[in-house]
Amino acid sequence: MISFQPTEEQRAFAEMAKQVAVERIRPQAKAFEKAGQIPGSFIAELEELGFLAMELPAEWHGLELPLATQSLIWKGLAYGDLAVAQSLPGAGDAASVLRFLPDLEKLRGVKEQFVAGKGKTIAFIDAGSGPEYPGSPLRLEKRGKGYLLDGRSAPVRLAAFSDFLMVAAADASGEELLLFLEEGDSWEAEGGSGRLGLSTAGIASVVFREAEIGEGQILAKGREARELLEKARTRIRILEAAKETGLMEAALDYATAYTAERKAFGQEIAKFQGVSFRIADMAMELRAAELLVLESAMKAEEDPARGQSLANRALSRAHRALRYITDSAVQLLGGHGYVQEYPVEKWMRDAQAQVMLYGRERELLLERGEHLIAGDKGVAVS
Repeated sequence: MISFQPTEEQRAFAEMAKQVAVERIRPQAKAFEKAGQIPGSFIAELEELGFLAMELPAEWHGLELPLATQSLIWKGLAYGDLAVAQSLPGAGDAASVLRFLPDLEKLRGVKEQFVAGKGKTIAFIDAGSGPEYPGSPLRLEKRGKGYLLDGRSAPVRLAAFSDFLMVAAADASGEELLLFLEEGDSWEAEGGSGRLGLSTAGIASVVFREAEIGEGQILAKGREARELLEKARTRIRILEAAKETGLMEAALDYATAYTAERKAFGQEIAKFQGVSFRIADMAMELRAAELLVLESAMKAEEDPARGQSLANRALSRAHRALRYITDSAVQLLGGHGYVQEYPVEKWMRDAQAQVMLYGRERELLLERGEHLIAGDKGVAVS
């Protein structure tokens, strides 16, 4: 039987992350959103604590922490503010790919910059093939010994201030490729401002204008790329689901405290049946999502063959719970729920942006269904 009790070390990491979230992140989150960016001094503070290098391999001067440990830490940080957690520069989602390519010669120059602490950022564009990417807006066309990459990507995190791009895309034949591009490689980020949620996370679309892709920019292709991306997607989705549970817990705690303090008709709002039932539903949704994330984090590394299905289950359930809990928190505050003085309205906006970035529930469930039909019977339906 799997145990969901964290180890003493994991508990210490999680407690430190939550302390930073409560004491340092949440008090400044609104100011960061108003400014549209996270100050460099604050990022340096979080970098010193190791929060920017948790997923990176040791060869890149990363901590290379297990999924379960990272999940608890990201949950703690997102409890302070999901937007801040999603705004941290560095390797971002690409770190989950680099974890499996620690010594790739084609990335040696980039690796040296990370090791030297030069503060570079990588945006990861996942426009690969599969049911979760119907009608990809990117066109990858074979040209001689190389390729041409053209089109506009869906909005991605960190794109507005990235120095490098890692791109997963498929050509007309369905062959997947993993590409790495630097500044000046015929691409630019557009639309980095004006998003309703996660406004400091550098969300933007990347426009490619017949970018020429040479052999030196292809990190993997065909079966090698597909297997590499499957492993990376598993890790990315579990970590994103973990961040979502942090925001859920923040919204639940805030709404619970608010309804317990406010009175109507001579009694606390929380004592009204409709309110107490809603709080209970929110708590159950959070707990279900938390358990699925922890199970996925623990089992995915032990049994990689089931990793994608486990990750899809955790993320789809987290998406559903995230939207329900943040929306409920706004409703429980009544008119105050839409006032910017209270954080729940921001959290609801951040939740909608988060779900947009990391796969709609229908698409995740379609992919998960394919895994189950293909024979992944070990993952229970929930």
